[in-house]
Amino acid sequence: MFAKPFRVKSNTVLKGSERRKLKADLSAAFPSLSAADLSELAPNKEEINVVRIYAHKGESVTLYVLHKNPLFFELEKRLYPTVYVLWRYPALLPVFRTWAPVLQKLIGGADLMLPGVVMPSCGLPDVKQGSCCAVAIVNNRAPVAVGKAASSSAEMLSSGMKGRGVCVLHTYMDYLWAFGDKSNPPPLPDDDDEVEDANGEKCEVGQEEEYREDDVGKCVEEQQSSGETITGQVVVCCGFEELSLTEKEEDKVDSSNGNGEENHDEPKTPQEEMDALLLQCFLHALKRKVKKADLPLLTSTFLRNHMFTCCPSGKQLDIKKSSYKKLSKFLQVMQQQHNLVQVKELSKGVESIVEVDWKNPQLRSFSVPEEAGVEEAVVQSGGEGEAQYQPPEITTLYSVSARLEPLFLEANKRKGTTMHPAEVRSIITEYVKRNELVNENNKNYVNINPTLCDCLLEKSEYQEVESLKWDDLFSRTLERMQACYQVMFPGQAPIVKKGHIEPIDITVASRGSNKKVTLIKNLEVYGLDPAVVASALQHRVQASSVLQLLPGAKDRVQVQIQGNQVHQAGNLLLDHYQIPRKYIQGLDKAPKSGKKK
Repeated sequence: MFAKPFRVKSNTVLKGSERRKLKADLSAAFPSLSAADLSELAPNKEEINVVRIYAHKGESVTLYVLHKNPLFFELEKRLYPTVYVLWRYPALLPVFRTWAPVLQKLIGGADLMLPGVVMPSCGLPDVKQGSCCAVAIVNNRAPVAVGKAASSSAEMLSSGMKGRGVCVLHTYMDYLWAFGDKSNPPPLPDDDDEVEDANGEKCEVGQEEEYREDDVGKCVEEQQSSGETITGQVVVCCGFEELSLTEKEEDKVDSSNGNGEENHDEPKTPQEEMDALLLQCFLHALKRKVKKADLPLLTSTFLRNHMFTCCPSGKQLDIKKSSYKKLSKFLQVMQQQHNLVQVKELSKGVESIVEVDWKNPQLRSFSVPEEAGVEEAVVQSGGEGEAQYQPPEITTLYSVSARLEPLFLEANKRKGTTMHPAEVRSIITEYVKRNELVNENNKNYVNINPTLCDCLLEKSEYQEVESLKWDDLFSRTLERMQACYQVMFPGQAPIVKKGHIEPIDITVASRGSNKKVTLIKNLEVYGLDPAVVASALQHRVQASSVLQLLPGAKDRVQVQIQGNQVHQAGNLLLDHYQIPRKYIQGLDKAPKSGKKK
């Protein structure tokens, strides 16, 4: 399941009530865990993160992460431990043992077949079909894979130990393991000195070197779309040899499986992939984004506004996951070894790019990947596969109310008729002139007749007010009309609604232990797809985003994105989508620049 990279959907801190529920779920799923064990796995005073991800085949998985190590993953409402937990509690699950050469194929995405199961002297572990179980290597009790039993122990024995044994979900050295600290299995010596191979013949545990590589094909079943392995080597402790399938051995495996495919190059580790992505975004930004007039350019601005926007779709740039760890170290390498840029500290503690060598052969020969070019166009258009967004034309209108209907009868405007403010002003002016209501002594005033009295004056004013200024006359008229607004999108019929248009509302809320999130709602009113806005904003700030249903609002959602992103959200709406500032509420909540007092 985790043989290929997964996509992180959200990352939040576990709340107190959720922590108690997690402990209860763990106790129910793994009864052998004591109260002390549960407190160690889910401590009350330590921060536990809930990371929701999508596996490469689209499965929704929830990870529970403590101290940056994934401890459990939840799939289809069922909890499974990771190898990090099993190394601390090796007896937590029933364990099947196999030979070291099989591990390489399990990492590649294969399931464990029964011919590859090593039978201990005590017999197979007692499991039922679908039971959660683990896989370990002979000589070390530290599990290296987690999965589900394909059948019960009795069915395995009755089948003559043929067929599928364990449906593997997670292994040592897959991408879920790489999400943690990437530690190796601890040395846990095996107490069983004598095992049986697939043919039932007894052999000493120290004789696994005699296990023939051409039997590997019988032990595992390759999935059609075998995942990328994180590395070509498997390093195992305490009697585990460094297992590296040479080209000759791989040919044997391929021939035993009947596959005549040619060997591919050794896959890159996640760190090497991040290094390559970092260099690609760096060269892309220099070639397409940065201009000479932008220099000197703050390195932090260069990363946030230029490199992040050059990251291809489906990938996330994270310097901490590269070999450089810090932007300053990466830029130092680009300066000293590649002579691409000159970085100087123009003020204390603040570095800036002061010069770029655009004639550098490496930069000139770099070609922007097609995917990156497409993504750049996507970001400019506001969303994936979406045509260029054009903001709607919003017009304020007023509707004739029942009280004011007598005032507009001469203009043939009945109750419910909508008009522009200028049209209302024109009709009122014409009414005053037609009825000769302009004050003869002061033309800035209009005399009040019975109709104007009933329509515009309060009961307390009937005996007191005899005339009104023109401005007061117009403002009273508009106040007593029903406010409306008209939204017209290019190429569509105008939409008229009562009331005032809701502004796009941007707020900042706290989640968990003072974690900030930015909430954006009412995007649909302006014809914006919340999913597209969330994707564009996520690409700009490189933070996870999620769509949430608005309580009490039918078919309306709000965008939630990690951190205080009011400034970036405002720039996206104002500059890219061209939404007028008066229709955006909450721009003042952007973080203030400068030092905190």
